[in-house]
Amino acid sequence: MSLKPKPPATGLVFYPGSHRYKLDGEWVPGVTTIIGVLDKSGPLSKWAAATVAEFVADNPDAVAALQTMGRESMVNALKATPWQKRDDSAARGTTFHDLAERIARGESVEVPPEQEGMVEAALAFMEDWAIEPVLIEETVASREHKYAGKLDLVADSNRGPRAIFDWKSGKRIYPSAAFQTNAYAHAEFYGEGGDEHPVAALGIEAAWGVHIRDDGYDVYPLKFGGDIYAEFLTVRSAFDIHKRAEGNWKIPGSGYVGAAYIAQEVA
Repeated sequence: MSLKPKPPATGLVFYPGSHRYKLDGEWVPGVTTIIGVLDKSGPLSKWAAATVAEFVADNPDAVAALQTMGRESMVNALKATPWQKRDDSAARGTTFHDLAERIARGESVEVPPEQEGMVEAALAFMEDWAIEPVLIEETVASREHKYAGKLDLVADSNRGPRAIFDWKSGKRIYPSAAFQTNAYAHAEFYGEGGDEHPVAALGIEAAWGVHIRDDGYDVYPLKFGGDIYAEFLTVRSAFDIHKRAEGNWKIPGSGYVGAAYIAQEVA
């Protein structure tokens, strides 16, 4: 009988299948999971409504076909439209990140036709900015604050001091990108399985969000420094508060709302 090797009890371990992290044998939240505690319901609701409205307006034949399925099936299909679009965009972004990593490492890549515009934009950015990679797709962690994450790129360029760059392929770059890059840049170490190196020794002095599109790219400066990192740590604390308040879904009443009393039947 063959046994899978156990992960090391010390150090950082990244599980790409679930995109989760263990630090010294204990699960710790990822940076993007922590930032997810911030309320985005306003913009998200508008986006979801717009996605359904655009689908109905742009696909009359598909809508006509849905109408033949009955009201309930049609409603369920339309309700799923925004999340299918989100999942498709996420998959496209993941593929781009994988290609961008390999390109930054100087590897030859086979580019799918649907990714050609974005890859050309990424190559143009790296050439225009004279990017000299220092770290590429590296895991980082903080023992003090119990979090981990995976940065996209630390590099030197012709546009300023050494910086951390974050690829973004969505609709736009959101303010939370500043929290994300500062959390990575102010982590204690990078490296997995006990092979640890101090992030501070890299000398990161700035942060940029690189918005990649099919037709080009834009680069946005992101607020950077100890004050922004302190705000991220406030979000980190809010994440723990939210987790305690929600409790364990397997155990009713384990959060801040107790288990319901069972009403007694009146004879």
